[in-house]
Amino acid sequence: MEISKELVAYLEDLGRIRLSEEEQNKAMKDMGAILDYVNKLEELDTTGVEPLSHAMTYTNVFREDRVTDGEKREDMLSNAPQQKNGCYKVPKTVE
Repeated sequence: MEISKELVAYLEDLGRIRLSEEEQNKAMKDMGAILDYVNKLEELDTTGVEPLSHAMTYTNVFREDRVTDGEKREDMLSNAPQQKNGCYKVPKTVE
């Protein structure tokens, strides 16, 4: 893929930035180098290589989601400046 001034201008609009002429030329050169590197990586033989989502082995530790202090509702509501129907009453924030 050829990096053109039009592409750089389009990316400037997407990023809502403005580059000087010198910065545009440097960006074109840098993006070209990145694409060349990616194309070089595509030449590698990756048969038998398992895809990774993380560089290290990662395992989520899940716990059961359960209420542990539900019986303390009145104690928690006692700190509320206002309450209504057993719930915290807060000021309206959205019209």
